[in-house]
Amino acid sequence: MSQHISPPPTPNRLPTLVSKERELSWKIASNLLVSFKYAWAGITYSFQTQRNFRIHVAVSAFAIGLSLLLHLRPVEISIIAITSGLVLTLELVNTAIESLVDLTVKQTYHDLAKVAKDCAAGAVLVSALVSLLVAATLLLPPLVALIMTTI
Repeated sequence: MSQHISPPPTPNRLPTLVSKERELSWKIASNLLVSFKYAWAGITYSFQTQRNFRIHVAVSAFAIGLSLLLHLRPVEISIIAITSGLVLTLELVNTAIESLVDLTVKQTYHDLAKVAKDCAAGAVLVSALVSLLVAATLLLPPLVALIMTTI
């Protein structure tokens, strides 16, 4: 009598952990629109669940809005937008890494899981500090000049 050993889970038999809508998200997107839908779902998830992502979005919008209000040169506005975009991108990567680590270690503690999470958070911090330095360098001189002319 032979024992039947079931094969390990494959993408076709993975349990549904989220919603029915995302059940087949492991598949290659059937078209470009579906790819954008999945990407937007990640951005939406981060915005809804990650306080720091919302803060970074608000600060980025403020910095870009202020740069437009102060009539910075297009290249300066672009630099602020690029550094802001990098912060948001790294925040999304940080969220992905944290989720993957949590999935892997579940409710247990592991030193390497801490290292992965801390390094991902550190990358966000470094990019945010650089972005702040860039914004201050580009925004403060015209802002101070504007304040001085109105006093």
